[in-house]
Amino acid sequence: MMQPYSNSQNAALLILRIIIAVIFYVAAYYKFPFWSTVPPGTTSFMLFTTRLLSIVEPLGATAVLFGFLTRWAAFGLIIVLLGAIYVSQFIFHIGFVMPTSPGWNFPLMVLAGCLILAAFGAGRWSIDNRRQ
Repeated sequence: MMQPYSNSQNAALLILRIIIAVIFYVAAYYKFPFWSTVPPGTTSFMLFTTRLLSIVEPLGATAVLFGFLTRWAAFGLIIVLLGAIYVSQFIFHIGFVMPTSPGWNFPLMVLAGCLILAAFGAGRWSIDNRRQ
């Protein structure tokens, strides 16, 4: 059964869902060129992963946006974000914060938002609420 959240809590969950969806739509958009052009030095595993994420990210974003299977979608996006943090930290050696660009602090913040959705669900204004 869906938690009886207040209107302000439902609004906050909706705004969080919108923000997370936009972030993942933009991330996927920048991966689409990998379907037609392969940058030099890209390994086949990296190419496969990038292409896969260009499909998975907008699907997860759409599920979160509409509040459909939100907890499952959030868990899937958490896995993507853990991968992004790992790649940033250990493959590209990007720090937590960088002087001229985001570090892996950005995916960590989005991961926190996904953890909130995984824990609390989508709220009343969602498909999940209608399915119960």
